[in-house]
Amino acid sequence: MTDEQTRLAELRDEIDRLDQKVMELISARAACAQEVARVKMEAHPGEDVFFYRPEREARVLRRIKEQNPGPLSGEEMARLFREIMSACLALEKPMHIAFLGPAGTFTQSAALKHFGHSVISVPLPAIDAVFREVESGAAHYGVVPVENSTEGMINHTLDMFMHSPLKICGEVQLRIHHHLLAAQGTDGQAITRIYSHQQSFAQCRQWLDAHRYGIERVTVSSNAEAARRAAEEPGTAAIAGDMAAELYGLKKLSDKIEDRPDNTTRFLIIGREEVSPSGHDKSSILVSMRNRAGALYQLLEPFHRHNISLTRIETRPSPSGTWAYVFYIDFEGHMEDEGVRRVLAEIDEEAVELKRLGSYPIGVL
Repeated sequence: MTDEQTRLAELRDEIDRLDQKVMELISARAACAQEVARVKMEAHPGEDVFFYRPEREARVLRRIKEQNPGPLSGEEMARLFREIMSACLALEKPMHIAFLGPAGTFTQSAALKHFGHSVISVPLPAIDAVFREVESGAAHYGVVPVENSTEGMINHTLDMFMHSPLKICGEVQLRIHHHLLAAQGTDGQAITRIYSHQQSFAQCRQWLDAHRYGIERVTVSSNAEAARRAAEEPGTAAIAGDMAAELYGLKKLSDKIEDRPDNTTRFLIIGREEVSPSGHDKSSILVSMRNRAGALYQLLEPFHRHNISLTRIETRPSPSGTWAYVFYIDFEGHMEDEGVRRVLAEIDEEAVELKRLGSYPIGVL
């Protein structure tokens, strides 16, 4: 054997040895997770025990990113641990995650990014259906879009919180890349119709006007539905993502056609229980103020005085009456923090209604 072959053989033996050790450590971690489940069930017999703890998971992933020695990036190492934790959690109790479907949507991608691939994903046709699925207990958590960096807030999601008892348990941001897709063997110049969701058309408007001007654009319920139609109808294309392309066997006529390269959508994780502090949290509230001069100032001034940073404020029509409005506010901190508690107490004195939607870890991945 040459020196190169000898050295490669030694390195491969070392990799085999390390693989065995990694496998043994993952198995030991999985056994520990099973023991956690046993302890919880014995302590709460007959109760619906929550095995998934968002704050605990966020702390673990943050620690992994901070202590990662390389050469893999902290982000990549955290993704590996996310899948390990997902598989271990499935041993305790497989989670059902409802998402805005059908299969192949960006919302499903966000769900898998946040929970890992060892969950049972449940596609549903509408945002309100996702809320109902979680409220009924048929799903442990739900994933719904709430805002896009190009098109702004998803009003339907905000409006659902006005009446739903569900809490926000987490968030996940997903970089959105849109592709022009068609069935295998399709001539790109023969396309006469393009299917997509209205949000995707809006996010790709400039590219479409420059490269596919005059071609009919047909709005459908989701990008996955657009991909399905493109796979079945000759002479058509779809705007969708990688998951839909793979699911329906489509080829890319053009990739990354979104107008803004930083195009990102934020999704919320909704559930039935409140989340404990993780050390790096965000909170969301809905506030209805009295319609009088200075009402907005009275709402925002306590945040400034207590040095709490607002990350989002939106106005939605109130269902209680004409020309009445509800403020949706995101801010940094947990509702158990002393400063936040003081702010909310002051707002509660002035507001017609204050609804605490939840505190949750700021997205790690």
